[in-house]
Amino acid sequence: MNKKKSAPVTEGNEANRAKAPSAENGGTTYALFSSLDRTGQGEVLVADLAFALERLGLGNDDPRLFSFFAEIDALGRGARIDFNTFQQLIKTSPILVQKALQKQLIIPEFEQFRDDIKKIFASIAKNTSGKVADYIPQLAKVDPNQFGISVCTVDGQRFSFGDSDQLFSIQSTSKPTSYLIALALHGSEKVHRHVGREPSGHSFNAITLDGHNRPHNPMINAGAILCSSLINPENDAADRFDYVLNTWQRLFGGKRPDFNNSIYLSEKNTADRNFALAYFMREKKVFPPESDLHQALDLYFQCCSISATCENMAVSAATLANAGICPLTNDRVFEDGHVKDTLSLMYSCGMYDFSGEFAFLVGLPAKSGVSGVVQLVIPNVMGIAIWSPKLDIMGNSVRGVEFCIELVKRYNFHTYDTLIAGHSSKSDPRLRVNQIKQEGAVQICWAAANGDLSEIQRLIAAGVDVKEADYDGRTALHLAASEGHDEIVKYLLGHGADLESRDRWGGTPLDDAKRHSRSSVIELIEGRTKKKSISMEKRSDAASCYGSEVLN
Repeated sequence: MNKKKSAPVTEGNEANRAKAPSAENGGTTYALFSSLDRTGQGEVLVADLAFALERLGLGNDDPRLFSFFAEIDALGRGARIDFNTFQQLIKTSPILVQKALQKQLIIPEFEQFRDDIKKIFASIAKNTSGKVADYIPQLAKVDPNQFGISVCTVDGQRFSFGDSDQLFSIQSTSKPTSYLIALALHGSEKVHRHVGREPSGHSFNAITLDGHNRPHNPMINAGAILCSSLINPENDAADRFDYVLNTWQRLFGGKRPDFNNSIYLSEKNTADRNFALAYFMREKKVFPPESDLHQALDLYFQCCSISATCENMAVSAATLANAGICPLTNDRVFEDGHVKDTLSLMYSCGMYDFSGEFAFLVGLPAKSGVSGVVQLVIPNVMGIAIWSPKLDIMGNSVRGVEFCIELVKRYNFHTYDTLIAGHSSKSDPRLRVNQIKQEGAVQICWAAANGDLSEIQRLIAAGVDVKEADYDGRTALHLAASEGHDEIVKYLLGHGADLESRDRWGGTPLDDAKRHSRSSVIELIEGRTKKKSISMEKRSDAASCYGSEVLN
């Protein structure tokens, strides 16, 4: 593995060797402070710091920055702060702030990207064609002219335009999540004994099964009803729906979803086709034996009647783009393998009877709903939610589809753009960050040195190994021990950090703690070492009494 340097070493002596830029030695933190110091007098205007983050899409509604913006509001944006106060302000999320100010987030030129999307939004707003869904009476009552777009990147950069804060029922965009919940509860093998993985070639509500007597895929009504039947069938109806709502809350970064009871009743009272589908599947013995047809249908209607905004749905889409980790909370909501399977099905089956054409034109996984919502996922980059109630003859939002097509005309987001000679003539907002983004090992060491527990949790959730070392052989535990970050040390020890790892000078994390007189860290490491020693002694005694094969 190629190791990149996290920061230049300021001195060659042993005491300062291989230190990441931390609050104690200045380094990058001081450089960032200096970049905001307009007067050169060692003071930064609070408004400049706040504005620098906000223009990169990191606002005061970001859970990772609640404390930061609360302290800024307490100081007043007209206040000036020195370097020490700057350090204190960013201490809850130092790596996030540093990455933002160094333009190392996934979309570094965020203002330009936002302006480009705004132009697409304004252009598409002129398209008034289409018709609001009226087969569900409550949907027919929605203002047909509303239009909102929200974007959330895998780093949590966000912006919105139009009616992005208006609630709408999520309808069929609930289907990928119901499938993911079923996968999380039962695993792929059991789920796919009951539901297939192929485009159906029929309408989304067609009464048909595949050659194995299964719904063709989880993105059509029959498949979604089947997935609903797999969600905790042993529990009562209220607990089952609470489980689903709690999952959506995690996908939304902590925002509790709404529920539209009028939509639910309207759905249920006009659901002859869905009832026919369910009875057809029961006749063919498609449902698992523990499920109940009516409870499965009820849960399906409830899932479709969850209400959300574009802003919520963009965070949800970004969670899928981020391999199941919510960008705003670092919460791993779903396993990455399950997300991969879901995105594959969204790519081939997510846009009703337009799915093949959409894959051809846009080349990205997406899911639409008849309320006029489209969720677009750009893996490893961002999630986008578009809502405009007027639908085309396929049941997809007219403006939603047009936005997606215009987006990939302008940017290198289509899955196969890289195959085309001259594809770089399109814009790519990721270009700079792909050149400067650091490797996981360096990131986790840097976060440990800066005491950024949130960033460490994100990196570990994303699969970074805590035992990875930087270019000097120093692990995150070395850096945290050296800087005296007790909570970081405790967290790393609880997630498999190696007490015996040695850097290129032969030093262990305990050696670093002793060198810098970090008494509480020394106590933590020595306590863990003692427990490990006692455990090994017991294992040795057991082996001598019963034979080592008993322990293997």
